[in-house]
Amino acid sequence: MQKLPPKVMTFSATDPSGGAGLQADVLTLASIGCHPLSVTTGITVQDTIGVDSLMALGSEWVNDQARSILEDIDVAIFKCGVLGSVENITVLAEIVADYPDIPLIIDPILSSGRGDELANAEMLLAMTELLFPQSLLITPNSFEARRLVIKDDEEFSDISVDECANRFRLMGCKNALITGTHEKTDSVINTLYDLLGQSTPFYWDRLPGNYHGSGCTLTSAIAGYYAQGLSLEVAIEEAQQFTWQTLKNAFKPGMGQSIPDRFFWVNDEGDDDGRYNHN
Repeated sequence: MQKLPPKVMTFSATDPSGGAGLQADVLTLASIGCHPLSVTTGITVQDTIGVDSLMALGSEWVNDQARSILEDIDVAIFKCGVLGSVENITVLAEIVADYPDIPLIIDPILSSGRGDELANAEMLLAMTELLFPQSLLITPNSFEARRLVIKDDEEFSDISVDECANRFRLMGCKNALITGTHEKTDSVINTLYDLLGQSTPFYWDRLPGNYHGSGCTLTSAIAGYYAQGLSLEVAIEEAQQFTWQTLKNAFKPGMGQSIPDRFFWVNDEGDDDGRYNHN
């Protein structure tokens, strides 16, 4: 009997450059052997330099896209990125609540690499209140983590990554992988925090340059590997290794950031020296 690939439903906005967003999710999931089920939440005007505009799709369209597929196909896991509006966040929260056996992994994208805003304060609040408590994992970078937990009387520099994780637990998050590309460290340190307060750091060689879609790639890969039956920690480790290789082999198709090569393995010669060490 033919073994079918696991089906991963991803919610995100489009990116016509193919670097991030829905296109990044589809490329990543296909590369690691999953079948992507793509639900469009919005349409962007962007290139490899930045995002010029985002038009959120109506929440009824998001709802209908997802539910029509859920009635037809056995979905292994949900993954979400840019959702575009409070209404879309609310709809996704309702869908996830109706399918409690399907895990949810969230990439809480708040802005583009250039700094273009993709989520306002109302959306941040809706995300933390409606989606985070239903998630298996959230994957903010350290900048996003601080924005999601900061209080009015605090400065960014006063909040440690560990404190962010503590506050995520209070929000009901089961697990948080806080990535460290924005931190001033020699190596990139991504840290997994669980519900019990335990932390697992992953150390990666810092690569030169800027990349368009690295976070989308990482979170989609985690979802895909978890859908294949790996434990969460092993899925996270495999996804980081995959993502690091996509960045090492990134290409620059335009005038802006480089794009991860999600199919690096097609021409891979097996040179992965120095890519990873885990303490």
